[in-house]
Amino acid sequence: MNSIVIGSGFGGIAAALRLRAKGHEVTLIEKHPDLGGRARVFKKNGFTFDGGPTVITAPYLIEELFDLFKKNPKDYIKLTSLKIWYQFIFEDKTKFDYSGNEIEMKNQIKKISIEDVKGYERLVDFTKKIFDKGFTELADVPFDKPFLMMQQLPSLLKLKSYKSVYSLVSSYIQSEKLRRMLSMHPLLVGGNPFSTTSIYGLILYLEKKWGIHYSMGGTGNIIKGYEKLMNDVGIKILKESEVTKIISKNNKISGVQINNQINIDADNVICNADPPAVYEKLLNQNNNNSLLFNWKKKRMEYSMGLFVYYFGTKKIYENVEHHTIKFGNKYKEHLDDIFNKKRLNKDISYYLHRPTATDKSMAPEGNDCFYVLVPVPNNQSKIDWAIEGEKMKKLVIDKMEKDLMPDLRENIVEDFYLTPDYFEKDLNTKYGSGFSIQPKFTQSAYFRFHNKSEVYDGLYFVGAGTHPGAGVPGVLSSAKVLDKII
Repeated sequence: MNSIVIGSGFGGIAAALRLRAKGHEVTLIEKHPDLGGRARVFKKNGFTFDGGPTVITAPYLIEELFDLFKKNPKDYIKLTSLKIWYQFIFEDKTKFDYSGNEIEMKNQIKKISIEDVKGYERLVDFTKKIFDKGFTELADVPFDKPFLMMQQLPSLLKLKSYKSVYSLVSSYIQSEKLRRMLSMHPLLVGGNPFSTTSIYGLILYLEKKWGIHYSMGGTGNIIKGYEKLMNDVGIKILKESEVTKIISKNNKISGVQINNQINIDADNVICNADPPAVYEKLLNQNNNNSLLFNWKKKRMEYSMGLFVYYFGTKKIYENVEHHTIKFGNKYKEHLDDIFNKKRLNKDISYYLHRPTATDKSMAPEGNDCFYVLVPVPNNQSKIDWAIEGEKMKKLVIDKMEKDLMPDLRENIVEDFYLTPDYFEKDLNTKYGSGFSIQPKFTQSAYFRFHNKSEVYDGLYFVGAGTHPGAGVPGVLSSAKVLDKII
């Protein structure tokens, strides 16, 4: 079997390795000069900035790809567990150190709302039930037939999957601060806590089961480790090679065209690229004529966009944890602006990543390294980022100076930012969305883009836009689905 994988994000790399382990001849094709997709790395004057995912959960999913070839993961990558997972900072400046230490967690909850301690325990118990069903049982099951979805409906209804994550959390927790903190997980995979199905409450328990980890040298070092593994096991890697067309005849895939000139034959093509971009730009539209499928594509709602500001400082901010989440004053209203009204709002919330809290190698000696991620509307908003980018950068620096990093502006020595335009143009995501389609109930499992194309024979998908969804565990699990369908 000759298989081509388009795109080298976590999902594409995992797909390439799994197919190679089955004996396929595999070619991995990447348009950029480096591998990683959203997990690319940017290096600037001694600073190393991870482009994308920085919260590493379910490390076994990363390590089992080495196990497929009887290789020791420790020869390729080094993961370390974090003691404090996130530090949450609220608008009144109070802080909450979120971790796997349940005694500490309950002590902090008690200080905010003593009556919510029992509710928190019951919430964790319930998210375990969701996790057992949604992750352990269903994350690597192919949902390509409607009856498979119908079979699961009774148990999904029993797990209150019709509720949103925020609604589920609110049924156990009274304090608004704690509600925000315990319902924020959908934002890590591109969803609005007020509309994301409560199935995604499983992330809360997934973190508790395996902890939160960091890859020494950055997430990019996991990609480097995988690249070495792919070379070791005979996967052909083509960089700076953009797939400009997927070739098909009578809805059967026969290969790809690279850079508008070179054709390569294949039995299977696996896309780690965003499904809507693949269907709209790389395939013969005349063949893509299923009325039901076209309706499905049109009704899809996309995740928010991301404004990501990367910066290095000559001052070391010892008081800043590895992962910080700062809530703005408004929560529901702000998310409504981002997801529904598609407009910018100055009352921002943000996620701040400081890898140098754990790993000094990420910055020159005596310096500190950061990125700050702000959820913003995707490009359906028609926001002109050539104008708004600088305004957002100024707003973000102002907020961080006020919240936790005094004199920040005068200490920045290196910086740049990415907007939804980067995601749309460089990563080919529809509307510049950060995580492909939203994780709503009507866009989950069977209702997502299928791992096995609904339209073309020999075309498959892995990554954020297909089942089970975004996030490193999600996209690695999407490649496990291939083991069952190819």
